[in-house]
Amino acid sequence: MKKVLTAIILLAVTATVRANLRSTLVVYNTSYQHITGFGAACCDGAMCPYGTDTNPVRLLYGPQSKIGLNIMRMEISPNFEGDIIIPEWGGWDSPYDWNGSLPSAKVVKERGGIVFGTPWSPPGDYKTNGTSKGGNSEEQGYQRGELRTDCYDKFFPWLNTFLGWMHDHGVDVDAVTVQNEPDWWVDYSGCLYTPDQQLNLVKNYAHMLDREKFPGVRLISAEPLGYDPQYSNVLLNDAVARDQIDIIAGHIYGYPPLGNLKSAATLAAEYGKEVWMTEHSCTDNIDHLPNWHEQLIFAEEVNECLLAGCTGYIYWYMRAHWAFVGTGEAQYNPGNTKNKLLPRAFVMSHFSKNLPGSTRVKTSRDKTSGEGAAVEYSAFVKGDSIIVMAIDTSATAYDLTLKLPVEVKSGTHWLSTGNETANLCQKNAIAIDEPTKTVVVEMPARSLNTYIFIIDSSTGINAVKSEELKVKSEGQCYDLNGRRLKAKPKSGFYVRDGKVYRAQ
Repeated sequence: MKKVLTAIILLAVTATVRANLRSTLVVYNTSYQHITGFGAACCDGAMCPYGTDTNPVRLLYGPQSKIGLNIMRMEISPNFEGDIIIPEWGGWDSPYDWNGSLPSAKVVKERGGIVFGTPWSPPGDYKTNGTSKGGNSEEQGYQRGELRTDCYDKFFPWLNTFLGWMHDHGVDVDAVTVQNEPDWWVDYSGCLYTPDQQLNLVKNYAHMLDREKFPGVRLISAEPLGYDPQYSNVLLNDAVARDQIDIIAGHIYGYPPLGNLKSAATLAAEYGKEVWMTEHSCTDNIDHLPNWHEQLIFAEEVNECLLAGCTGYIYWYMRAHWAFVGTGEAQYNPGNTKNKLLPRAFVMSHFSKNLPGSTRVKTSRDKTSGEGAAVEYSAFVKGDSIIVMAIDTSATAYDLTLKLPVEVKSGTHWLSTGNETANLCQKNAIAIDEPTKTVVVEMPARSLNTYIFIIDSSTGINAVKSEELKVKSEGQCYDLNGRRLKAKPKSGFYVRDGKVYRAQ
């Protein structure tokens, strides 16, 4: 009995000690990248008939939504005109054409969002295997589908046709990419490019993208499967190609963000290019609804993309049992009600509601220092706010001391501690008696935390340094959705150097 009692006492003491552990995070005024936003793709079978169900985007997009996404990815199906349905396609409850993404794109644009299109394949007539398929199957003869060199001059005019059709139907597309996963040989719609083939296409033909007819449209690089930096580096290292590319992009399948993505982002930052992660499924196709630990792993992924230099993060499907909106599939219920927001959406809202238009700043710890992977941090400046993110996947609770670069006068704590609705995005005031640079906040075990502090107007951040990365964005203006403006606007609000201004 004595040994059992002793063990109980030790456990109680240990629990008490763990509950009162303290940690310190210093936030500096050294700036990194400007954050454009967060989004997902509407091109998936769960949104049948092919993208035309607008329930997901109405739940997820715009400031009036609970989640606040502002970037939507859609497929540019391999058509010549939007009204043509590909005869060889019979799946995903066709129509598999440009009409499919139009209804959702209209909603996103009406709510101030960004829409961009990605070709899985150019028209089959342009390709070496004569089909939009990738060619990697016995049925397709294992013929590698590549863009024929005599059709390079047709590629950007085809994209112009897509842009024109969307404009005529009420949507001005903000950007188009060169290719989805050019390094992945598939049996579905796909097209292969080597880095040098992509360079040839962009360097010698991207001037044919009609930027006069479609002002403001931006060109995004091909999106390699594992964010292979060869695909973006070869473009950025060539002055002609670099001038045509506005955004580099890729996916992080099999490669954590602080690897290939960070490598690619480092060179992109030197030339002032945006860096988007345009597709990934965290805990993809699992046979259950994600548990809370898996949700925190997703939060870490988004955070690590930002730490790597991302300016935009775009998830894969909007609607899936492991995504943002429920599908209603019986095997994943209860909790997977069709067209109801899932916990992962509220996890995303910590980022998507708070960070678009912000500038990431340096912290004394992130994933690569301090406690290590169990606890991650990041920090941002946005207008009159300092925002600190903290993710704790451990069973340890902390009192977190934040040392900020300027005095703050008030704060709000966004807290998520579990999948149940009551545990998602709780919002509580942070008590601050008088302006201070040091604030102690709670960081519960196994939690996602967003601390938002209002800067005392008598101090402010007068100058944000840019020391570690050569980010050439000082003085550039952005709208409130994070889109770069060509010049200072004459009316409305805009962002410059991490602060919000009203045009006079």
